[in-house]
Amino acid sequence: MRRQRRTKIVATLGPASSEPAMIARLFEAGADVFRINMSHTLPDRMRELIKAIRKVEQDQGRPIGILADLQGPKLRVGAFKTDFVMLRNGARFVLDSDDTPGDETRVHLPHPEILLALEPGHTLLLDDGKIRLTALETSKTRAVTRVDVGGRLSARKGVSLPDTVVAFSALTPKDRTDLEAALDAGVDWIALSFIQRPEDIAEAKKITRGRAAVMAKIEKPQALARLNDILDIADAIMVARGDLGVEMPVEKVPGAQKQMTRNARRAGKPVVVATQMLESMIASPVPTRAEVSDVATAIFEGADAIMLSAESASGQFPVEAVSTMNRIAVEIEGDPTYRGIINGARPEAEATGADAIAAAAHQIAETVDLAALVCWTSSGSTALRVARERPEPLTVVISPNVTTGRRLAAVWGVHCVIDEDAHDQDDMIDRACRIAFREGFAKAGQRIIVVAGVPLGTPGATNMLRIAFVGATDDN
Repeated sequence: MRRQRRTKIVATLGPASSEPAMIARLFEAGADVFRINMSHTLPDRMRELIKAIRKVEQDQGRPIGILADLQGPKLRVGAFKTDFVMLRNGARFVLDSDDTPGDETRVHLPHPEILLALEPGHTLLLDDGKIRLTALETSKTRAVTRVDVGGRLSARKGVSLPDTVVAFSALTPKDRTDLEAALDAGVDWIALSFIQRPEDIAEAKKITRGRAAVMAKIEKPQALARLNDILDIADAIMVARGDLGVEMPVEKVPGAQKQMTRNARRAGKPVVVATQMLESMIASPVPTRAEVSDVATAIFEGADAIMLSAESASGQFPVEAVSTMNRIAVEIEGDPTYRGIINGARPEAEATGADAIAAAAHQIAETVDLAALVCWTSSGSTALRVARERPEPLTVVISPNVTTGRRLAAVWGVHCVIDEDAHDQDDMIDRACRIAFREGFAKAGQRIIVVAGVPLGTPGATNMLRIAFVGATDDN
């Protein structure tokens, strides 16, 4: 199956989309990567979903990516003596280490790390930002706060800390169990929640040891402040706009999204834009015009992938949501302004041989009428450097490793074919032409660019570029 677009689609699986037949329909509608939310999925159920996805992959003959999204720490207040309390603007409210049920003056905060990290002047947001507190006095056992925005507060509501770096791991015991189960089951991507610093990514990478790529969810201002450090170590990032919009003013989120998209492209790392993209399609077969514009903005910015959450996981119209997102992407990528916007945000090539080859391929593609860009890669690094350039021809990636193909399912403009490695350069060029023809990217007499690394099979050794003609016998 050949997609008619470059931007990839991530679809979350859930109650509305967990049956094998529905997973197949979602793939046919346009899903390139399936997300499994471990907040709501037990390891045994995850394995069942992965088995169903791999069956679709086998039936369709196309690599499909699987993303396991770890829950991360859940910071919550304790219990109250009554069903709820009302916090009044200007009142004092204490969060402390006493596990006695609270009242309108205080509540237990079962996270000593927060009390140790809080400082006077720091903001605390409760219940998805509905209640805003400012810390006045802090100690290791209690924090006295002022209620700036009050309201109704009940037990176990979430706590967000936009100003505070909390000294604990982004991986909870549940996350570690889920991570090991996901790695054993063969997922391709691991998404990490509650990232504050690059050390959080390093901790997960020590466990994954290359068995899966690691995606950092940027959902806290602390992570945004250290974005480039995180990009240095993460394999990809996700713009998690929902939580980010709780912890920072919502009017700042669009600029943050653009910053993250551009920085990720500059680093040559995939970026996924997520949260509420087609939210109304949870209950409606058509999106709002504003949602269509929101999806279009991410595509115009050059995001590698756009993601559906509840729309495909628990909504009434999961297939319609995926197909709608697919149609939007096809339309936007065909818009006369699209190529100019994408090229306008093109980063300077880095001073490496691989980037020089990728930049040269982009330049040649602009100058010469080429049908496709064919990239041989073992680890996927060559494909990532080529995708960084956002070339106009679609990129056919040939790899002997199915793991590489599955991970590249999240990368902009990549159509991956799993095939044995080339025996020599002549075989490399010949099979590149044959596969480009077979997959429908080139016709007899058209030219393609072939990018590869020599010696063959050496990761990161992108150093060869050839222009080749597709012959009349390349359909054999």
